[in-house]
Amino acid sequence: MNKECDYSAAYVVLETDTGLQGHGMTFTIGRGNDIVCYAVKAVAERLVGQSAEDFFADMGAFWEYLVSDPQHRWLGPEKGVISLATAAVSNAVWDMYAKARGKPLWKLICDFSPEEFVRATSFRYITDAITREEALALLKEKEAGKKAREAEVIEKGYPAYTTSVGWLGYSDEKVERLTKEALAQGFSHFKLKVGADVEDDLRRGQLIRSIIDNPANMTREIDPKTTEGKNPGPTGCVLMVDANQVWDVEQAIEYMEKLSPLKPWFIEEPTAPDDAVGHAAIRKGLKPFGIGVATGEHAHNRMTFKQLLMLDAIDVAQIDSCRMSGINEILAVLLMSAKKGVPVCPHAGGVGLCELVVHLSLIDFICVSGTMDRQVLEWVDHLHKQFQYPVSINQNGRYNVPLDPRGGYSIEMKPEAIKTFSYPNGPYWVAAAKGEAPIVDLD
Repeated sequence: MNKECDYSAAYVVLETDTGLQGHGMTFTIGRGNDIVCYAVKAVAERLVGQSAEDFFADMGAFWEYLVSDPQHRWLGPEKGVISLATAAVSNAVWDMYAKARGKPLWKLICDFSPEEFVRATSFRYITDAITREEALALLKEKEAGKKAREAEVIEKGYPAYTTSVGWLGYSDEKVERLTKEALAQGFSHFKLKVGADVEDDLRRGQLIRSIIDNPANMTREIDPKTTEGKNPGPTGCVLMVDANQVWDVEQAIEYMEKLSPLKPWFIEEPTAPDDAVGHAAIRKGLKPFGIGVATGEHAHNRMTFKQLLMLDAIDVAQIDSCRMSGINEILAVLLMSAKKGVPVCPHAGGVGLCELVVHLSLIDFICVSGTMDRQVLEWVDHLHKQFQYPVSINQNGRYNVPLDPRGGYSIEMKPEAIKTFSYPNGPYWVAAAKGEAPIVDLD
C-alpha cells in the first residue's frame, strides 16, 4: 500500500516577540507535503497576534479556538489535511509551552492536576463514551501512584517493539540478520509486514519465529506478565503483523486464518481505517484463532477511536501524534482506552514520530492507564540524528525517558538538517533532481 515513500514532514516554527519558539510537524511519506504546508499556513494564521501565555493558561480553550474556524471546518472538521495541519500547529504550541516551563512535554502534562488534565482534554462528541466526571475519577484514582511510576519508568525505560525486521522486499538473509540484532538489543516484540503474498508471508514469519523462539538466541529473560494474552512463543517473544489497509473485511479474515500458524498477537490495519464496523467483524472472525486487531495510525480523530472502542472492534489502540489534531484529543483517546481496558501502543517509526510518541506513552503510563504490562511502543532506528533532542533505546529494548528541560516535545530539528533536507531547494533534493548520489547520509 505504501510502496513509494519519501519519509517527510510538514514542519512549522512558531515564534514570539520574546524569542521563544515552538516546533511542530506532521509526518507524511512525500508528495502532498506542499498541500499540507499550505494548510499549515492557513491554520497557523489564526494564532498570529495572540498571546502565548493566554493559550498556556487554558490549553483546552486554545485547542477549541484552533479547530473552530468555521470555513476550515467545512473542508473537513478534524480530519484529512486540515487535521494534519492542525496537528503540526498544535504540536508546536505544546512544544513552546513545555519549553517556556523548562520541562519535557511529558513532564509538563504529568505535573497537571487531574482537573488541569481534564480541562486540557477535548470531550466534544465523545461524552457518550466517557464524561468529564468519569475521566476526573479515573485520573484521581491514579494520582497517588504517579511519582512512583515516574521514577520506575525513568529507571527502566518504556517498552518498545521493532518494526525494522520484516519489511516487504527484504531478503531472508536480511530478515535473519536484523532479527538477531534486535534480539541482541533486548527487543522481545517484532512486527512483520504482510499482505502481498500469503505463502511468502508465512515463510518470512516462520523464519522470524524460528529465531525468536530459540532459547539459544535470547539475551535476557522476559517477564511473563508483559506477554500475557499476546500469543507469545516458548521464549516469551511476541510477533505482530501489519497489512497497511490492503484487504476487504472477508479477505482479511481468510488471509489471517492462513497466517494463524505464526501465532501473531494482532493484525494491524487489516482494512480501511475508517471502517469501525469492518474492524469489529474482523475481530470477531479472528477470535477463534487467538489473533487480535489493532489500528489507529490513520484514525483521524477521537470520534473514530470512540467508535472502534464502543463497538469492541480493536484489541490495541494505535494513536498517531500527527494524524489527529494534537495532544488535546489524544488525551481523550488515552482516557477512553483506559476506561475500556484497551492498551495504547502508538504508531511511530517515521521521521520524528518516535521523538513525539514517547511523550504520549509516558503520559499514559504515569497518569492514565498506570501500566506498561500490555503497552509497547513502536521503534525504528533511523533519522534520529537530525533532531536536537533525539530519542534512544537502552540495552533492554526500551525507550529512554527524555529528560532535557530544553527539549519540549523533542521535535526540534537541527538547523543544518532543515537546511539540507528542505524540499525542493535543499542540497539533498537538488542533487537528487540532477540524478546525483545523495551528498549526505540520511541516518
